Parts: sequence; structure tokens; C-alpha cells
Amino acid sequence: MAEPKVKYDRQLRIWGEQGQAALEKASICLLNCGPTGSETLKNLVLGGVGSITVVDGSKVEVGDLGNNFMVDESSVGQSKAKCVCAFLQELNDAVKAKFIEEHPEELIETNPSFFSQFTLVIATQLVEDSMVKLDRICREANIILIFARSYGLMGIVRISVKEHTVIESKPDHFLDDLRLNDPWPELRRFAETIDLNTTDAVVHKHTPYIIILVKMADEWANTHGGKLPSTREEKKQFKDLIKSKMIMMDEENYKEAMEASYKVFSPQGIGTNLQKIIDDSCAEVDSNSSDFWVMVAALKEFIASEGGGEAPLEGSIPDMTSSTELYVNLQKTYQAKAEADFLVMEQRVKNILKKISRDPASISKANIKSFCKNARKLAVCRYRLVEDEFNSPVQPELQKYLTDEDYGSAVGLYILLRAADRFAANYNKFPGQFDGEMDEDISRLKNTAVGLLNDLGCNGSALSEDLINEMCRYGASELHAVAAFVGGVASQEVIKLITRQFIPMSGTFIFNGIDHKSQVLLL
Repeated sequence: MAEPKVKYDRQLRIWGEQGQAALEKASICLLNCGPTGSETLKNLVLGGVGSITVVDGSKVEVGDLGNNFMVDESSVGQSKAKCVCAFLQELNDAVKAKFIEEHPEELIETNPSFFSQFTLVIATQLVEDSMVKLDRICREANIILIFARSYGLMGIVRISVKEHTVIESKPDHFLDDLRLNDPWPELRRFAETIDLNTTDAVVHKHTPYIIILVKMADEWANTHGGKLPSTREEKKQFKDLIKSKMIMMDEENYKEAMEASYKVFSPQGIGTNLQKIIDDSCAEVDSNSSDFWVMVAALKEFIASEGGGEAPLEGSIPDMTSSTELYVNLQKTYQAKAEADFLVMEQRVKNILKKISRDPASISKANIKSFCKNARKLAVCRYRLVEDEFNSPVQPELQKYLTDEDYGSAVGLYILLRAADRFAANYNKFPGQFDGEMDEDISRLKNTAVGLLNDLGCNGSALSEDLINEMCRYGASELHAVAAFVGGVASQEVIKLITRQFIPMSGTFIFNGIDHKSQVLLL
């Protein structure tokens, strides 16, 4: 067996060893192993989840050979769960794989406690009624649930969990934490030891831009009543001031300083996102609070006292043109401040744990350190029960989507998929499922959709005839190309949820295969 470090080499670069360890501990249940479920699970098995349980009561039919790579001719007539499970096991022998030959709908009805053994449940191809029941069960047991469904050329993915907190949200673009707009005393003192007016061309050319900007900001503030540049004109003047300090035209460090000058103008203090989190009622902790909220409570205290309105310093600096000696000393200045902030935070976390009668050492140093490093990037995601979304979607949002050209198709498909489930409950078949009844099904589906929109308080909203016809043309088929895409999206969300890294999707994801558009509806 390949050494895990080598085996998972590529992905370790994305989510690291902690992320991989979380995956290897996870136990995942898949409901229905048609193409959407099989494709979702394939990605997770290759990624190295701990264990999988495949639940499907159907037998492999000839039709399955056309849309599912995980069954072949020899499988026809056999348990689908068994065949898919055997195929998946071959992909990664480190994963514990088992199957249960039972219809998920029956398990949901008769054995709700079955689901509480898993970390996460992936429910594919369930109709609305079963989704609602399963969601209640998983919410009660505190199990993460993700729905995925392919229907003709459309797909839908929806996460459901009461609360998901993320420390390592790893945003693509985020302002470096350099504090150029509010340097702490040691950084100021370090900058004071350096003379920008040196006549030594080599030294001048190798002064890091952080130092240049700290000194220039001070110089500006001294002549502008202690204020930093704020208007467009002032920002331009500030850049010109930096430029005036150049001796030669090829001084990269001064060019970097001009490019990074916006870091001096960025507002002081914490962002609105973090403000929302520290103001959250969960930041008032008690003995049942999660480690995340205990650390948020400590952070709130820190910002109000030692931080002086700022979060703990991250402590890393980007690459820049500099002499090695200055760069290393600058790095040490940032690291020392980050370490000092961490020690204050650690003490505050311990004090809070004591206060709520928990073991003061129950949150590890490593966790507090990671929390401090990522304090500005924390994320909290909360999801409505699907039942609430289905019965009372956020009215202004729904109205907005229905009238917005950009969202018309996505919300249209969403409404029509729900109408198709209502249709199936009434007529015991999906629209367009059987030949020869197409015209009748089109008008029935249209009436069902209109009824649904009225129930949701959107009287008079019109759905495009083309979409209604398309929906009937699908006949509830599961196309492999769509299933593979939807499975890819769902498995990526599963990885975000299990590793607690990156930010999972916040609403109902709709894939529209007609014009290849993906959109998230916040209902």
C-alpha cells in the first residue's frame, strides 16, 4: 500500500495534514447510488475518507449501464449498492466500504436513528417529502447533510446544518496584515533606526517597502494634523511623495511602496464580517459552547483591550525587495508581535474556560494559534431547514429572482423541480416519464407550478414556456454528464465541511446545463 503522504501528495498542499486527518476520520453515508451519488462518492473515496456506507434498494437494470460507469453488463440484476460499493472499494483500499440494500425512503420512515452514526449524509435523488423528513432527523442528531440531485440538464446541491464555523477560510484575496495604517511601538522603533535619506545607493535600493511606508505615513501625518491620506487627491499626493524619495529610476522597493500605498489608507480596526461574529449571541459563552465560540469570546475581549480595536497580528510578511538582514529583522518584529498577541489570547481562553467550568487546557495551543492567525478571516455559516425554505422562502429574494433576467432560468428550474415532485406525488409518475402523454403532462406541470407559486405568495409570476417544455422533456432522467458535474460540486462541498476549511456554499446551488450557468439562490 502506498505511503499516505505520497498517495495524497497533491491534495495535502491544499488542505494540509489536519484536513487530511479529518477526512480519514469521517464516516459518510450515501443515499441512492445512481450516477449523481456514485460520482460524488468516487471523488471522496479517491480523496481518502475514512469509511463509506452506500444505501440503495434497487437492482442494476440495463438502463443503468448508459449513465453509470460503476456498473457493467455482469452487474445487471444484482444489487446496485453492492456493485457500486465494490467498484469504489477498488479505487482506494484504505477506505472502509460497506453497503445496505434498502430503499433510503424506507430507512427515513422506519429507522431514523440509523443516520446518527455518520459524520455526514449525502442524499441524492430524493424527492421533496423525503428531503424534509431526513433534514429534520439529521438536524436533531447534529449530522451534516448535503442534498444533491440531477434532473435532465439541471442539477441542485443544498447543504443543511444548523451551524458550521470555519477558522481556515482561505479566501483568494485578502489584505496582508501589515498594520501600516496603525504601526505598533516596536515596528515604529524599528523604522526609526533606518534613514531613508541615506546617500548609500545600495542601502537606499534595499530598504523594504514596509519601512518606507511606515516612515512616509508618519511624515504625511506630521504635516496633515495627524491624519492619513483619505481623498483621491491626497492619495495621489502621497504616492508622489514616495516617488520624490527615489534616487534612481530602477529602485524596485520604491515602486513596490507606491503599489502597496493603499495598505496605508485601508481603514483601521476590524472588518464588518468579524464585527458581526463577535457581536453574535453565541459569543456569550456557557459550558455548552463550542471551542470556536470560546475563542471568539476571548477575541472579543482582546479587541476591546490589548488589541486596541485590532485582532491579533497574523505575523507573516510578503516577499519584497530588501536586503536579507533587514527582511529577517522585519520578519522577527512581526513574529514577536504575533507571539505576544497569541500569549494574551491563550491566557484569555484559559480564563474563559475556567469561568464556564471547563478544563483550561481543553483547547490546544495549536488551535488557539491557528485561530489567532486567521482571526480576521473567520466564517460562520448557518442554514435554514429545507422545510422552512420550501414552505416560506425569503419573499423579497424570491420575487427578486423571479423578475431578474440573470436569475430567471435558475429560479425557474428550481420552481419546476419542486413542481415536478408535486406532480409525481399527484400522478405517481414524473412529467414526461412515459411516451405519448407529453402534451397533457406539459399543461399539468404548468398548472402545478402556478399552484406552487401561488402557495409561495408569488401570484401572477410567469415561468417560461420553454423551461416547462424542457422539464417535461427530461422525464426525470439522470444524465451522466450532469451527474458528474453535480457530483463534483457536492463532493467539493463535503470536503469543505469535513476539513472545516474554505467557505461552503451559503444557499441552494442550481446548475443549469442548458446555458452552462451555476447560481446560488439564497432562499
